[in-house]
Amino acid sequence: MGKFSITTPGYEEMKYRRCGRSGLLLPEVALGFWHNFGGDADAEKCRKIVEYAFEHGVTYFDLANNYGPPYGSAETRFGEIFKSSLASHRDEVIIATKAGHDMWAGPYGEWGSRKSLMASIDQSLKRMQLDYVDIFYSHRPDPETPLEETMQALVDIVRQGKALYVGISKYPADMAAEAYRYLREQHVPCLVYQGRYNMLNREPEQDILGQAAAQGAGFVAFSPLAQGLLTDRYLNGIPDGSRMTHSQFLRPEILTPELLSQLRQWNQEAADCGMTLAQYALKWILRRPEVTSVIVGASSVGQLKTNLGL
Repeated sequence: MGKFSITTPGYEEMKYRRCGRSGLLLPEVALGFWHNFGGDADAEKCRKIVEYAFEHGVTYFDLANNYGPPYGSAETRFGEIFKSSLASHRDEVIIATKAGHDMWAGPYGEWGSRKSLMASIDQSLKRMQLDYVDIFYSHRPDPETPLEETMQALVDIVRQGKALYVGISKYPADMAAEAYRYLREQHVPCLVYQGRYNMLNREPEQDILGQAAAQGAGFVAFSPLAQGLLTDRYLNGIPDGSRMTHSQFLRPEILTPELLSQLRQWNQEAADCGMTLAQYALKWILRRPEVTSVIVGASSVGQLKTNLGL
């Protein structure tokens, strides 16, 4: 396997947006590692996807401690790709990871205790062979741990030099308000809120988007294509081997006649605009000025190429 030969990413091919009231710019489209980069994935295909992304201005790579499967394997794979292909470009990329969901056995392997978050950041850095990450997220709110404990762990992770910025993900508005307040008072303001947002799930429009903007935080959308529903993959039924045939997160019963009719209508609207349904769905999210970036997954260079054709 050869070294990555690109000396400068294609910045002119990507639009960048300021992340809240900060000095950080993020690409409108980021690459996520939730699926397709686990232990059973083809290593060479994964490397080509990451390299293609960077070549075309994707400078933000989004991970979490338990992405895989198995848990941790996406971070390990990213670390291998980074070392072989992107290490000389460390100051040009934004690497984010998270902790809060189930990761290891026992009472400290999930949620938001200081014990869990401190252990998780150290494990993530080791797997990715990094000295620090650019963004470290609390991956979900913890209903039992005092919010101050979780937020103080984030503050200390920054002060220890293990992350440059911190963010929160999937917090309800009331808890997010407290998180924003605590972090601001500790002079480690929340850089970004990451939430599920797409044409089929518009809940962030109710309060989260406006709250984040008012608090000076950016908003990063995950699942912008609703795990493939907002692509042409399911317009004519459920293809063999598609995610809907094997994923616990995307079940066949979701694809009702009513939803299929709506998807076909949006697909026609996209075609009328000279776009694929996926491109149309990403454009729809990016129409909101509060949105900084959308995270897309990719199982191939061709799929990523299509999504980047904004």
